[in-house]
Order: sequence, then structure tokens, then C-alpha cells
Amino acid sequence: MIKKHLPYYLLIVLLLSLSCSKTKSNNNSAKTVEAILDNRYQKLAEYQVDSTAFPRSLNLKTNTIQKVPSSDWTSGFFAGNLWQIYQLTKEDLYKNQAKKWTAFIEKEKHNNRTHDMGFKVFCSFGKSLEVENNTNYKKIIVESAETLSTRFNENIGSIRSWDFNADIWQFPVIIDNMMNLELLFEATKISGDSTFHKLAVTHANTTLKNHFRADNSCFHVIDYDTITNQPRLKVTHQGFNDASSWARGQGWAIYGYTMAYRYTKDSKYLERAKATAAFYLNHKNLPEDGIPYWDFNDPAIPNAPRDVSAGTVVASALVELYGYTNNKTYLEYSKKVIDNLKSSNYILDEKNPAPFILNHSTGNWPKNDEIDEPIVYADYYFLETLLRLKAL
Repeated sequence: MIKKHLPYYLLIVLLLSLSCSKTKSNNNSAKTVEAILDNRYQKLAEYQVDSTAFPRSLNLKTNTIQKVPSSDWTSGFFAGNLWQIYQLTKEDLYKNQAKKWTAFIEKEKHNNRTHDMGFKVFCSFGKSLEVENNTNYKKIIVESAETLSTRFNENIGSIRSWDFNADIWQFPVIIDNMMNLELLFEATKISGDSTFHKLAVTHANTTLKNHFRADNSCFHVIDYDTITNQPRLKVTHQGFNDASSWARGQGWAIYGYTMAYRYTKDSKYLERAKATAAFYLNHKNLPEDGIPYWDFNDPAIPNAPRDVSAGTVVASALVELYGYTNNKTYLEYSKKVIDNLKSSNYILDEKNPAPFILNHSTGNWPKNDEIDEPIVYADYYFLETLLRLKAL
């Protein structure tokens, strides 16, 4: 009897053995990925502290780091990355480095020549407040919100984005500007002054009215007439053309209105985030791995550059949007993006000493600038997504 069924028992043993082997292999693989990420995190901590040399991107052709001053719109992300790595690892090394880099941003609190106060100040000082309750940091956030408020035009109902191209634009407002509203919302929470909150709501409403197309995608730039206060141009500055859907722009819209709903609980913001998320997730040109091409309408697809930064912005936004809707499609996308980014296809070579984590982002395609390379804000939203998934 035993001899008759021996092959059956052997089969069971073999299947169990293969299952255990596969589980062990997967565990080892996971450990390897985490070790590679830890190695990349270490590169950020080892980067030389310099108030004039915030790392923005890495030119892989020349292997040179593009370094920028605190006035650059991307300066706050590096400190934010270190704060987030500290939250993930609880290693004081990252917190100590984060404090040094964050301190260099403070002088930007009075820089009224830019709308990017949120990116610079809130992505650095705001992240620090998630770690420690620092009264001075809160004061800096409120002062920065006061500075940002000076760019608000009451008649148009928006915060002015850029000051350049004055011969072309009268009052340009970009979809990216939705991200800077978080600074204003938080300033009201900190100070109790509702002015900042009301200003943010007005800007969000004006953008909601004018920035979106019938298919729920968004324009990049709306230029307003300073006499009639109405849109005079609907164009792009970083997309393929005026009618195209620039991937990161769609990400700013999804993230921005999800965040606006967090502070206001206004259902129209939630519906806008859901509608643009549907456009993005259901687009025929979204690759299987969830990492979008830099623009959904680039005719070079599937040979067009990807934009990891757009993928991580959307992944982070959709974790939060999942919390408000319980739509598992959002969570599945975010997890898929993170799983695919945790691979040799996207993680920067561990031997590269540059202070970046992910490769294959696209900065400004029309200017042939930062194409298919590591960019600091892709890392920021990648880390934020990891923390948000962990919090679930």
C-alpha cells in the first residue's frame, strides 16, 4: 500500500519543498531590494552639506549633479527626502542631516518672486513638523504663507505663478500651483488666521473652473487677462503641445485636489480628483507597469521617455484618495508603481555615489532638460508613498 502511493507522497513533498524554496527566494529578494534602497538612502546622507548646492538632478551622460541654490523651486525636496528616510528608518543620521539642509531654506520665507513657496518651504519645514513639534518651524511656515499671499490677485482669484515671459503672458497660472496651497491651509491651522485658508479655496475654485478639459485632463498654463480677469490663453510650457496631457501636470491636479479635499471636505474637490484620476488610470497610453510616458500624447510612444516623478506623484495622491473613497483601484495602482520602482529597472545603480534613489524621470522635455534621469522630486513622492502605504 505504501509502495503504491509513494509517488503521491513524493509529489506532495516535492511541492512543499518548491513552495518553501519559492518563499525563501522571495524573502531573500525582498531583503536584497531593501538593502539596495538602504544603500541609496546612505548616498543622500553622505552628500556634502552646502547651502548653495541642493542636488536637483543627475546627468547620467556626464555623471554630474545639477546643483541649485535655495531659490530654486526644487530646493526643499532634498531636506524632505532626508526627513522621510528618517521616518522610515528611525536612524538619527538622516534627521541630523535633514535639519542642516532644512535650515538653509529659511531665507526663502521672504522671497516673493516665486509661487513655489510650498514646494520649497512646506516640503522641508512641513516634513520636519511630522517628526518634531518645533515652534520656530511653524513660524517660518506662517511667514512663508504671508509672502505667498502677496502674489494673489483678488480680481482674478488666483496666485500668480511665473514672472517671466512678460511679453507673452499677462497673469500665468500653472496647474502645479495647486501643490503650494498646502502651505496656506497649514498656515491657517497653525496661526488660526483664516485668511490663508480662504485664499487657497479661492485659487482652487478658479483653477477648477478654468484648467480642465471635457475629458477631465488639465491644461498646464492658463494666462489671464488683467483687464477682463478672464482666461486669454490655454497653453503648455512643459508638455508636448497646448492640447496634450502632460503626465506630471495630471499628477499635480490629482494630488492638489485630493489635498484640498483633506482641508475643506468640499465634495467638488473630491469629484475633480476622482475624475482626473480616471482619465489618468484608464488612458490607453499608460504603460502596464504604471510608470507613465512624460506626456500621454507624445507621438513617439512607446519610444518616448518615461516620467517616474509623475508616477510617484500620482501614487502618493491615490493612497490618500483611497482613504476618502475606499476605491481599491487607487490602492492597487499605488502598490503596483512602488513594486515596479523597487527593481533594477528604476533604482539608480547602487555604485553611483549621487544622492538620488530613482532613475528615469523627465523634467522639461520641450527644453531638452533633465530627460530620462534621476530627479529629486521623484524620490520625494516615492518616499511619501512608502510612508502612506505603511500608515495603512
